[in-house]
This record gives sequence, structure tokens and C-alpha cells, in this order.
Amino acid sequence: MALALPLALAACGGDNGGGGGGSDANTLTVWHYENDESAMGQAWARAIEIFEDEHPDVTVKVENQTFEQIQKNASIFLTGDDVPDVMEYNKGNATAGQLASQGLITPLTDEAESRGWGDILPASIQTTGMYDEQGLMGSGDWYGVANYGEFVGNYYNDDMFTANGIAIPTTFEEFEAALAAFKEKGITPLAEAGSEYPMGQLWYELVLHYGDRSLVDDYQLFKGDVDFHDDAFTQATNKLDEWIKAGYIASDSAALTAEDMGVSFINGTYPIMVSGSWWFGRLNEEIPFQWSQGLFPGNDLHPGSSGNLWVVPENAANKDLAYDFIDITLSDEVQEILGQAGGLPVASTDASGITDEKTREMTENFNTVLDEDGLAFYPDWPVAGFYDVIVSEMQSLINQSKTPDEVLDSLSSAYEDGKTDLLEG
Repeated sequence: MALALPLALAACGGDNGGGGGGSDANTLTVWHYENDESAMGQAWARAIEIFEDEHPDVTVKVENQTFEQIQKNASIFLTGDDVPDVMEYNKGNATAGQLASQGLITPLTDEAESRGWGDILPASIQTTGMYDEQGLMGSGDWYGVANYGEFVGNYYNDDMFTANGIAIPTTFEEFEAALAAFKEKGITPLAEAGSEYPMGQLWYELVLHYGDRSLVDDYQLFKGDVDFHDDAFTQATNKLDEWIKAGYIASDSAALTAEDMGVSFINGTYPIMVSGSWWFGRLNEEIPFQWSQGLFPGNDLHPGSSGNLWVVPENAANKDLAYDFIDITLSDEVQEILGQAGGLPVASTDASGITDEKTREMTENFNTVLDEDGLAFYPDWPVAGFYDVIVSEMQSLINQSKTPDEVLDSLSSAYEDGKTDLLEG
């Protein structure tokens, strides 16, 4: 989600001419789509410097690409020989899994074992880099390596809480009580957006509140059948419907975008926003009031995942150099730069050295999730096209044009059709 917009990349080290890895054994070609000022951009720039120090005879060349260019064209350009040695790519069945099943990216299991990546990365982070022969995430060989993370949590307008004599909630019961208390004072408590991802992520937070890890494994990894009318899905959807009826979510939210939601929270319209860590940097820069952050109260599982993956094209000319570079991005020094800049390091859970208080707090929250193996991925991940279905069904719930049972029927139908297509395709 944080990388949904194309970001041009300036060259780091070496020249920035065209062409991929080619046949030059003294060049490491890297493709990624982070801007220079982002946490990842800063961390990877340092990784390149370290790589060049350790490989003085090798030039690092970074190509200008965007998220969309790589996402849309990877399966085409990776069939040729003019490819990068290592590139950033999106995780999931329909992306990295597809390339893995097509034999377009290199299995990394041997490297992961010899370099200890499995000892460094938490289990739920490893999951997004592993794919079976069908390209399904969560088992089989390593095909990608993540070095940063993301998660969904709560952002609070502390000034609004204080002004209305309401305490920041630490339990689910306190969270519901806060919603009711704000509404009683004439304040709609939740900043939301129904035309894009936020409402679906709130729904999924509730599913995870009532569910457990086995539900996540069945839903996301197809380890078992999923009943959309079981206790967790039913309670979650009924609870969200209850909140809508109570006025905890604005009636016009169905038409609002994530940007609308974020701006309204920044402007102080709503006291609570449930959304991802990708908002952190902007909130930290733009919010004019006292604010805080926390995990969704009462949950052991949370929407979130690794960030995007480093993958090595099967036709890459310099795979050993690519493996060395990936290894450096997992080093303590690079992970610390990532953390200090507001990213979420995954190869280190020590946040004590992060100097900015709010950045340290966010990283500590993420570390809590990792320590509990609490990453549950995102609700739209399991099957192709499910994102649009979730958005549509959440809009129907906001508009009260469908009952919770009808919403669950539609979600179940789309999920099962998509699952069949994946498993039998």
C-alpha cells in the first residue's frame, strides 16, 4: 500500500545508463523504486556504499524504474538476458509467486541457509518470500528476501481525547467505550474511507480480533477450508455493522479515499484513525496537535507483512554479487539506518538506539507484533481481484444496502472462485 504510487529513483553509485545485468562481471545492476529520501532509499544507499567498499572492482548501477513498470512488465522483460542482477518486487501469489512458478526468479533456499537469513528473519516475514511449485505463498523454496516491514495500527488525536475527558484505550472494551463516548458528545470517532483499502483493513482487524492463527493460515495460505459464516467472520462483520449503525463511522465514508481519510485525521476532524505504518512519516511532519499511536487494542494478530522483496532474476549475470548485496541490506548498520529514518527493520528488534521518540515507539510496536508472530498479512491477498470485492462489500455495509450475511455471502463466493482458479489454473 505504501508503494502504490510510482517513485522515480535517482542513481546511487556508478552511472545510471540503460541496460540490465548484461554480461559485465564487474557490474552489479540493482532495480528498485524507492526515492532517495525514504527510509529504504537511505538505507539501501548505504548498503551500496558498503558493497562497493567490499567489492572495489565492482561498479553498482541503479536503473530508473517505477513500481508500475516492474509490476506490469516483469514477466515479459525477465524472459530475456538484459535483466538486473537484483530487483525489488512485490510479494504475494499473483506477483512474486507468479514469477517463481514461471521459473523467472532464482530459488534462494541454499543462500538463505548458508547465510543464516532464516535465523535473522521472523517466521511471518519469511512467509512472504517462500513459494511452492504453484506459486502459492508460505511454503516451498525461498524466492525473495525482505528487509523492512509494515503493519496496521491505531493513531490517536490525544488533544481530542483530553478535551473530552476520554482515556486512550488499551483494551477492546475500552476502545468500544471510547467510540461510544465520542459519539455521545456529537463527535464521529473513526476516520474512514470506503472507496479504497482502509475500511477493509478495519474489518480485517475485527476478524483477527475474533480469530486465531489457524484462521489466518486457512484464509491466506489455503491450509484448510474457510467458512465465511464461522464465528470470527460473522462476529467481525456484525460488529462493524453495529458500529456503522451507531454512527461511529461517517455515513459519507463509502465514497472517501484513503487520502481523504488521512487528511481529515491530520486536520483534527476525527479522534481515531486505524491504518498503516506507511502514514507515519507524513503524520509526524504534518499533524499540528499532540498525537500517539498503538496496536489495535485486544489483538494478538494484526494486518501487516514484510515490505517488498529482493528477488534475483533467473537470467541474472551476477547472482553471487546479488546475494552479497542482499546480505548487506540485512546487516545491523543498514537496518539501524532504516530504523532511524522511520522504516521498520526486520533483521533487528532492538529499537533502543532510535533517537526520535515517535519513530522508536512505532518500531517497538512493530517489534511486539513480530515477537508474537502476529503479522496476518492483508485481507485482499489470498486471491486475484479480491481487493475490489472487499471494497465493494464494505461500501455496501456502510450504505446499509446489504446485511452482514449478504456481505459474507459475496465475499465467500469471490474467495472460493479465486481459490479454485489459483489451484486449478
